[in-house]
Order: sequence, then structure tokens, then C-alpha cells
Amino acid sequence: MLLALDIGNTNIVIGLFDGHSLVNHWRVATDERRTADEYALALQALLAQSGRTPREISAIVLSSVVPPLTPVIEGLLAKHYVADVLVVGPETDTGMPLRYLKPYEIGADRIVNAVAAYHKYGGPLVVVDFGTATTFDAVSADGAYLGGAIAPGIGISSEALFQQAARLARVKLVRPEQAIGQTTEAGLQAGIVFGFAGLVDELVRRISAELPTRPRVIATGGLADLVAGEAATIERVDPLLTLEGLRLIHERSRQRSSAGQPG
Repeated sequence: MLLALDIGNTNIVIGLFDGHSLVNHWRVATDERRTADEYALALQALLAQSGRTPREISAIVLSSVVPPLTPVIEGLLAKHYVADVLVVGPETDTGMPLRYLKPYEIGADRIVNAVAAYHKYGGPLVVVDFGTATTFDAVSADGAYLGGAIAPGIGISSEALFQQAARLARVKLVRPEQAIGQTTEAGLQAGIVFGFAGLVDELVRRISAELPTRPRVIATGGLADLVAGEAATIERVDPLLTLEGLRLIHERSRQRSSAGQPG
């Protein structure tokens, strides 16, 4: 079985694949204060929920945007799992050309999302990932990564507002009934949800204008469903896109290794 992990700034997304099928997936909070042993116990407990053990993991693929945590996770995987670990980065042969001035600066999750989205939907396309940051990634019709835009994420933007404005308390992020909020809570919800929908639509519009033909727009990430319903440009929400991309990249690496080619 293949274990896929995407280490993000807010969550670590974990997927368990049996062949091409995703049989289970989880999200755990990213916490750099946790030790390798603590993460190892948490991961073993999640596998046990699926009736699995570390011995059943034959391969592991990992992407990370949290450099201090990457060696911690790699270390626990080496200690507790008898499986090769593929760490995805800009140097990894993903089959997707990177038409980017500084490829080493691209977050691994952005590459992984782009690979999965192009495989599933073709190109050109724009992938909008609602994570700690809201990222926009453009892929050409012939499957090359072109770059994109990075905006603050919904969570950190909202948290900054709550922390800096003494009279504004935290609110539940749900779809507001109307744009004219008649309570402070409703006003915050309208500003956050409708405001981010407008941000998405404007950036997608500008990115689309720079492409030769109109792209498909795919959303992913933990808060994608909340905003996608209000953003006119988003065509589809694919919440597990990153895990699928990790599986595809691992499969390509395995096939190249079997053929005697460098990964």
C-alpha cells in the first residue's frame, strides 16, 4: 500500500492508497513542537482505524512546505516503516515542465496539485488551493506549469482581523444570507466569504486573460467548498487533488525506476 503525506502550514493531509484507490484519508494539525515519536504514534493510530499496520505500507510519497518539519517526518518514517520514501520537490521528475524563473521557489504542493489537475482535467487550467495561503496555479494546454499568484488564506486573514480589532469576535465561517449584514457576525461572514469569492474571481479573470484560451478552473483545499459556491469562475471542487497528485508522481517514479531510468 502507498502512504501519501502532504505537510502544509496548517494541516498534514494523509492518504492511504491500495493501487489507484484512495481507501482512507485524514487531516491532522501541523505542529512543529511535536516530536517524531508523537507524530509516529498519531500516524499509527490513524492506520489502526483502517485496520492497517506500518508493515503493510510498501511505499511512501511526501511533499512539504514546512522545511523544519520535513526531516522530523522523514526520520519517523525511516524508523517505523520499511518502505522507500519519495520526497517531492522542484527537482523531482513529475512529467510536468516548469516554465518558471526560479523553480526551486515553487511550493511542492503547488506542483503536485498541477500534476493531478492536468491528469484529470487536461489544460489549460487554473488550480485554486484554499490553504494557509490561497494559491492560483496556471497550467498550459500542453501541460506545463506556468506560475500563478499567492494571496493570504481565509483563515489567517480572518484571524488577523479578530486579533487586531478589539470589538470583533471570532465567527463561524459559513455562507451568509446576504451581503448587507444586519449584525456584526453576519457582516463579518459577508465580508470574509463574499470578499474572498470576489478576490478569486478577479485573479482568475486576470490569469485567464493572459492565457491563449479559456482555462478550466479547479478548486481544492480545506475551505474550497465554502468559497466555490460564491465564486463564479470556479467550475469544480476536488478536495483530494493533492493526494491524487502524490500518487501519480510516485507511480511515475516507480515506473521510471523499473525501466532503469533516473527518477
